Formats: sequence, C-alpha cells, structure tokens
Amino acid sequence: MFFETIRTEGLAHQSYLFGADGEAAVIDPRRDCGIYLERAAAHEVTITRIFETHRNEDFLVGSPELARRSGATIHHGARLDFGYGTPTHDGDRFELGPLTVVALETPGHTIESLSYVLHEDGKPYMVFTGDALFVGSVGRSDLMSDDLRANAAALHDSLHDRLLALPDGTVVCPAHGAGSVCGVGIRDLPFSTIGFERATNPYLAMDRETFVAEKAGELTYRAPYFRRMEELNLAGPPSPPERWLLRPLGPEELDGMQVVDIRSPTAFGAGHVPGSISLQREGLTAYMGWVLDYDRPIALVDDFNFDLDRVAADFVRLGYDNLAGYLRGGFVSWFRSGRPVDQIPIWTVQDLHARLGEVTLLDVRDGNQRLEQGGIPGSIHVYVGELADRLDEIPRDRLVAIYCNVGNKGSLAASLLAAHGTGPVANVLGGFAAWKNAGYPVVKGA
Repeated sequence: MFFETIRTEGLAHQSYLFGADGEAAVIDPRRDCGIYLERAAAHEVTITRIFETHRNEDFLVGSPELARRSGATIHHGARLDFGYGTPTHDGDRFELGPLTVVALETPGHTIESLSYVLHEDGKPYMVFTGDALFVGSVGRSDLMSDDLRANAAALHDSLHDRLLALPDGTVVCPAHGAGSVCGVGIRDLPFSTIGFERATNPYLAMDRETFVAEKAGELTYRAPYFRRMEELNLAGPPSPPERWLLRPLGPEELDGMQVVDIRSPTAFGAGHVPGSISLQREGLTAYMGWVLDYDRPIALVDDFNFDLDRVAADFVRLGYDNLAGYLRGGFVSWFRSGRPVDQIPIWTVQDLHARLGEVTLLDVRDGNQRLEQGGIPGSIHVYVGELADRLDEIPRDRLVAIYCNVGNKGSLAASLLAAHGTGPVANVLGGFAAWKNAGYPVVKGA
C-alpha cells in the first residue's frame, strides 16, 4: 500500500491519494487535478475511484475533470442530486486490491456528508472525515440548512455514533487543516487518531446539549462565493482553463478591469493603480471570494511578476476563470506611463496612539479574534469581508484609521474604502499585535 497527502496552501485543503496492486483512489481532488495523475504515474498505478466527502463550499472540486482524464468512477453522498457521479450510501464497500473502503454517512456539515473508512487486512486503518471531524475541532454546522440546532445535533450524532465508534488507533485524515474557513480552532497538525481526538478535542468532550448550543451560537462568516461553489460542485465544475494567465497587459488595457494588487501592504500604500484592490498573494484565497466578481476581467499587479502561475492557480481553484492577465513590466510600467498613482498612508501604532481621539478607528478582524483578544479602545468593528456591504456604518466626517492583526486585512479594507470614495484612510502597520506589544491599552471582549 502507498499513501500521500496533497495539500493546497491558502485553502488549507487536504486531499489524499492511496492504493495498492496497481489501483488507486483519490479523496476530494482539487480542480487543477494534474498532480494526482502525476503522483499515480510515479507509483505506477491507475486511479480507479474518486471519493467525495461532501459538496464543498470553499473551492471547486476536480472530480469530473479527473474522472475524464483517468476513467475513474466518482462516488458521493446520495442525499443530494449531483449532476455527475454515483450516489453512495451508508455501508457501501469498494475494493482496491487488498484494501477496502467503507462509506459512513456523517451528516451535520452538509446533509450528504460521507466519511470513508479504509480497511487493510480487514481492520480499520484510516478514516477520511471530510469536514465532519478536524484535528482539535469539528466542522461548521451552519451550511446544511437554516435550522442550526438540528444541524448541530446531526453533527454531534455523526461524531459520537459513527466516527468515535471506530477503534482508537484509526488514523483521522480530515479535508482541511489549520486556517480553513470550514472550522473554528483547527489545530496545525496534519493527522490525528480517533483516540487522540477523543482525549483532546474540546468539542468531543461536550454533552449533546452543550455541543448543540455551542455550534448553533458559533460566529462564522459565509463568503458570497460559497453559493457559486455549491452550485458548480453540485452540477459538476467545468474543466479549468488550459492557460491560466492569458496574456501580459499594457497599462492602457486595465481600464474597466478588476485590478488586484498582490504586493505587500507597504508597497501598495506607497503607490498603486487608482481603484485597485490590495490582496497580498498570501491571502488571496481567503478574501478574493468576498470582494471580486465573476463577470469583469481581472488583472494582476505585482512588482516583479514572480511565480504568477501559482497565483493564477488560486483564482482557478475558486472558479475565477475571468483572470485576464497581468500588468506587463510590473507596477513600474504603470507609473512610468505617466498615469495617476494613488497612495494610502501607512501608520505605526505610535502614530495612531498620538492621534487616537482625532480619527475613526476601524477594526476589520474576524469577530472571534476581537472577542478573544480584545480591541483598541474606541474602535468600531466591521469584518473586512463584509465591509463593502456595510459602508454606511463607516463615519465620513474624519480620517478612518484601520487595523487588523498585522496589516494585510487592513490594507485590503483601506483599498476598498478608497475605491468607494468614502474619504481619507490610513492603514495601521502591525495592527493589533503591534499595539498590544507596544504596551498600549486594550479593551477585553470588545
């Protein structure tokens, strides 16, 4: 037997390839699926089965494309009417040489969620839990229906009646790791075991009523692009474009496009294309689905246009096939052309402290972080993902100083406010972490 984890950074997604005796299976493949074919060829095996744990909300799956290229069959939960593949029910068994995969219905995150138990020599060895059970956490329960308590109760029963019924030594292989939007407090570990989760996972220590109340009251955010991912993943996503970056673009071609500046907050603040959105490359997948649409073409702006294939892959995985290209020559070609350049002031926490009573202070962190860590006195809170829809809550009578954790989300928020013409803004570099480290006052549970 062989086994590999295919990790997709940014999305914190984990898919899996395993097999024996010339056959292989893939769990939850991503849209750009060539990696699975490459790794299967390296092991001299043929991919014959593709197992989906659930209809994903945060990225496009690659199951139809991988099936087209490999000839494999696709298996997914039977409680949703997928436009492709084979409905799979609780207890269904699949053979791959000496290996057996058994489906377990584990609803709660979504109605049709399945986990797959891999048996070797007739004994449970691994379980692929999708978004039901993570390392140190469990999946969201706000996506299955509007009845949050019923969703949470279903998830509790799936965890305790199905997954925790497996032997303690069973290796847990979740669909996401730390940083995913599909769970709160996921630990930064690639694997776990049923026994370790039973002993350490705080959600599994709760009784049913406490668990239901905790999950039903959990603060989560649902990005606008989730709905598009759900629809496409149910129908079957189209094949990814053959060329991800279509062409280099001259400065004159950016008119009317969504201009995404992937440079650092400091570079963006010093100078940028007017109306452009600051999305540093490390945070693209977390925030592009909040602020970009799928209709107008997208142009990237960088300094040196380095490693743009990887950047383009982030767009493809979220279905942004309207990525048109990148600014030829980088940002330098823009200001050399004599076109206008906008700037956003970069403040230190010392600058902010000196002017604290003169500005509107805007906290754009995740609400969970504000509750857990506290905030800067006098600040108002609007999560950066919701900012474009809540502009009327931002006072316009004075400068808005924006802070997040360290400055990246602050730069995005500042660019959104500037693009909407709400008035002068500044991004506080270092954010709340720098403010706290400097010894300035913090309001707990703000």
